[in-house]
Amino acid sequence: MSTATTDRLNLAAAPRALVGKKVATLRRNGQLPAVVYGHGISSENVTIDAHEFDLLRRKAGQNALIDLSVDGKKARPVLVHDVQVHPVNRRTLHVDLFLVRMTEELTVDVPLVATGESEAVSTHGGTLLHPIESVRVRALPDHLPQSIEYSIEALTDFDTTLHVRDLVVPADVTLVTDGDEIIAKVQAPRVEEEPTVVGAAEAAEGEAAAEGGEAAAEGGETDSGDSSEG
Repeated sequence: MSTATTDRLNLAAAPRALVGKKVATLRRNGQLPAVVYGHGISSENVTIDAHEFDLLRRKAGQNALIDLSVDGKKARPVLVHDVQVHPVNRRTLHVDLFLVRMTEELTVDVPLVATGESEAVSTHGGTLLHPIESVRVRALPDHLPQSIEYSIEALTDFDTTLHVRDLVVPADVTLVTDGDEIIAKVQAPRVEEEPTVVGAAEAAEGEAAAEGGEAAAEGGETDSGDSSEG
């Protein structure tokens, strides 16, 4: 399980005066508008290099700590709190950077990663279900997990389920999500009913009965005609 301190990266920023619609000029020049904020401090408008930020996001995990230096000053630890993207081309439009205090615990969402193989899936043809794909945890900034792995090898049948309480996390990380929440189970394959096939004997009996009914009807019509003539 990797933590926020794994492969800690650096990011440079510059003070930003442009706000509102004027920030479009920054984006055209390869700059990305951002805001740095935190508890007990005033928010600070900055710009960062768009290409540099994209590269950083590919390397850093969801809860990775980043050392942010504004205008060449001493670096401060931040978390990428929110990223706004264009709905069509998916380019990054704006970034919120949360300035953390290393002695103050944070509550964040951490993605779950399933490992191993389930017998109920590989042997019995079931479908692996993930009712939730992340859990909330609380920890100090440099102890925040990037992901939490769990094995699905215990899922040997369709009755077994894995819950949040089954997750193994470090002693310095607290699970906030309810322990009864299901994180994985296997759904049994659907059994389709085969169409009913009518036997040859039953079909023959049906045809004979139909022919008999037609013959009786024809006979009735003939008798009716004879009596009218008399």
